[in-house]
Amino acid sequence: MRLTFLFTASLLASSAAAQQPIPDALAGRVDAVFARFARWDSPGCALGIYQNGSIIYSKGYGSANLEYGIPISPNTPFISGSVAKQFTAAAIALLVEQGRLSLDDDVRKYIPELPDYGAKITVDQLVHHTSGLRDFWDLVEVAGMRFDDGYTVDDVIRLAARQKHLNFTPGTAYNYSNTGYIALGRIVQRVTGKSLRDFAAEQIFGPLGMTSTHYHDDHTMPVTGRASAYSPVPEGGWRINVWNNDIVGQGGVMLTVNDLVKWDENFYTGKVGGQKFLERQLQRGRLANGTLLSYAFGLTVGEYRGLPLVEHSGSSGGYRTIISRFPTEHTSIVALCNVSDANTTMLSHQVADILLEPKLATVPPRSRPDSFPVQVFSGQVSARELAAFAGRYYSPEVDATYELVANGDRLMAHRPRGEVDTLRAVAPRTFRGGALTYRFAPNAQGVTSGFEVDIGRARGIEFRRVITGRTQNGGR
Repeated sequence: MRLTFLFTASLLASSAAAQQPIPDALAGRVDAVFARFARWDSPGCALGIYQNGSIIYSKGYGSANLEYGIPISPNTPFISGSVAKQFTAAAIALLVEQGRLSLDDDVRKYIPELPDYGAKITVDQLVHHTSGLRDFWDLVEVAGMRFDDGYTVDDVIRLAARQKHLNFTPGTAYNYSNTGYIALGRIVQRVTGKSLRDFAAEQIFGPLGMTSTHYHDDHTMPVTGRASAYSPVPEGGWRINVWNNDIVGQGGVMLTVNDLVKWDENFYTGKVGGQKFLERQLQRGRLANGTLLSYAFGLTVGEYRGLPLVEHSGSSGGYRTIISRFPTEHTSIVALCNVSDANTTMLSHQVADILLEPKLATVPPRSRPDSFPVQVFSGQVSARELAAFAGRYYSPEVDATYELVANGDRLMAHRPRGEVDTLRAVAPRTFRGGALTYRFAPNAQGVTSGFEVDIGRARGIEFRRVITGRTQNGGR
């Protein structure tokens, strides 16, 4: 009872201290968007609404730490997930403006550990996710490693260096890659001789007075008042979901609602970087065939209900974040949440619907067909064919061994950490198991000597059949 009272008192104090130049009626509607989080026994969100360089409304909903009943406030530090990509891209843009690197530079100029894929990967392609580098987290999944292990930037570079192929020829397609942004952070370090954390503190966070913001490149470092992150469990309640790694570049920035307004306002003032820097931040990528992408420098450029919109969301463990900027209205909405089922894009857009209602275009009701065509592989795979796929396979790219076992009309994949997937045929010689797609191909002698795995943002990861202690070559 006392815990509840103390939490409620603190929450009321936090709410009373919140800036509130918006009318009470609008504030009440905004609060309703976050109503499900406004409980002492639930994780939740910190909200910030910025307009014309000021915070016009900010508030905390829910608990930053369930063990101690600490309420969320606009001063609560959160891990930002991929919202951090705009800071990493900004560091690169600053180095370009300072003449210390070129966007056309070959990535291997700075990271020679990466293999020569026979096609140049540029810094620009890393920024705009057109490099073809396989995503680190998808490689972790295929390798059977844990997401919450203590990975470092060196671990990511080493795993990337093991890859023998790209997802595609650089510049020919868009494929979101955390590996690419981790590599950008390493490039900053090798160009400047300073860690990404120190460079950003010196050239971005310090000049803007963002005293509560930093690249959290040491997960053992305590941060006063920080939010822990959680995920719901099916039977009710919560489990802690914090990834304890030291990777930065793709994410890793710790920030608060009250600090982020200073960064947001820089997009109008250019206090850091100047006008050319601001223009570069909104420079959208372009494919080799001329297709213009919506992705700029760690930011997505588009529109929402007729208004120009620049935004980026983030996800790391149980943290979910977003900053949505409406530049023509000089208005931004920030949601920093410490619970994995918070849809921050939906939340920020719901707040925009309330706040910018007179300016937003009416959205026509979406028509839905009565039924959707479903493509089903109708071919049958015989027990004999399945038996031909069985065996032990090893991937040097992720250093993992899979055991495929045929059991009558079923093919089972035994993966690292004891995971077992039942594979189902979705196309000739192609199977689906969990989040993975397995594509088998015979070698020149017609023997299945291996397969390739596709998962999310990693394509064509090679596995070769192991025969008497060695891998079989001559095909996949």
